[in-house]
Amino acid sequence: MSLQPAASGDFLSQADYLRYARQVIRAEGEALLDLAQRADHSFSSAAELLARCQGTVVVTGMGAVTPVGQGVEATWREFLAGTSGIGPITQFDPEGYPSRIAGEVKDFRLPSCVEPKEAKRMSRFELFALAATEEALAQASFTINDSNSDRVGVLIGTGVGSLTDCQQEMSTLFSRGGMRISPYFLPRFLANMGSAHVALVYGIRGYSTTICTACASGGQAIGEASEAIRRGIADVMIAGGVDASICSMGLASFSVLRALSQRNDDPKRASRPFDADRDGLVPSEAGAVLILESLEHALQRGAPIVAELVGYGSSTDAYHVVAPHPEGRGAALAIRRALSDAGLEASDVDYINAHATSTVLGDTSETMGIKQALGDHAYRVPISATKSLIGHAMGGAGSVGALASVLAIRDGKIHPTINYERQDPTCDLDYVPNVARVADVRVALSNAFAFGGHNSVLVFRRYEG
Repeated sequence: MSLQPAASGDFLSQADYLRYARQVIRAEGEALLDLAQRADHSFSSAAELLARCQGTVVVTGMGAVTPVGQGVEATWREFLAGTSGIGPITQFDPEGYPSRIAGEVKDFRLPSCVEPKEAKRMSRFELFALAATEEALAQASFTINDSNSDRVGVLIGTGVGSLTDCQQEMSTLFSRGGMRISPYFLPRFLANMGSAHVALVYGIRGYSTTICTACASGGQAIGEASEAIRRGIADVMIAGGVDASICSMGLASFSVLRALSQRNDDPKRASRPFDADRDGLVPSEAGAVLILESLEHALQRGAPIVAELVGYGSSTDAYHVVAPHPEGRGAALAIRRALSDAGLEASDVDYINAHATSTVLGDTSETMGIKQALGDHAYRVPISATKSLIGHAMGGAGSVGALASVLAIRDGKIHPTINYERQDPTCDLDYVPNVARVADVRVALSNAFAFGGHNSVLVFRRYEG
């Protein structure tokens, strides 16, 4: 069968065009079906395969840097064990501050893609992004080269860029004068440099940008990256969020807002989302990266598919600059939009990875939002809070939550919300208290909310191809 259209310059009628298009689609579908069947993916027909490929985004690789481990499997092992990564601050002297604890990444190992000399010119959040990306690409068995780099994109979110570098160079500015600040200050500080360094190191020439919506950044980055694939802008997106700004300026900023836990004598029990005795968040540093691909691209190269990213919802509270809507309206809207985007019902949800910062207002608002969006089903869904384990990683929080959601689907296990000891009447759902749980998780939600009222919800589903 010839798949050639009319000769150049000839008029091609609508009927002829449609006939030609159907032939191309049928032929490509049969070729993809053959690939899928040889890869042991169960599709009954080319039509079914094409329907699944259209707009379907899958996760093929993951990478992580967290206070409980560097690497996905090390992190997940400690999550399931209920290990806290929170302790006294060691990166600077916090004496005099009401809160002196944080979730720090100890013994960080440079990724092999960065020479030690080059690392000195980069900020900590940029290095986290590169380390997580290196692991994720290896897990996805994906190599970027001249033949595919135009169709690969990067979207790394961050809440603040490098506040630590900003503080250091401002100190130099005021003590020694403006001409003594580092020439590497701007490349270390700017929020877009996480994405930029990933693109530079791996030679990525496709779509690249940054999301900077405070603590929703990581979740929104993954959601917007999936949209880029759906729109046909990219075949593969490196997406996630990172933050590493444990410094006196950051600690002071949250302290004057009275947002931090003051359990300095018992740091591992300080972050206690949904617990009646919670007294504030614990700052942290972390990051995670997912490799997202169109299903078609993943099948063509025989990629290891971990899960599908089937829904993304975003909303804005329009209520207060730092407080969530007290009734959780923005959260509920983002959840509804994400489920609608996925073509799913509230009753389909098997697990929620909550934003859950361990603040009185935030946890109550999120609980109310979940109940608004899911109705009675909210009481049947297990919910866990990653921040109970590692604290609040700001722009990295949403991506680490997304990682935990994908791993719950992959392994059929839900990590616990640790330090949950006394029920708050305003937080009356199932928060998987203190002990990990075995569960059949087919559909998982990942929530990420932020100062400014930004809300992001992702929907992941088990890949059953």
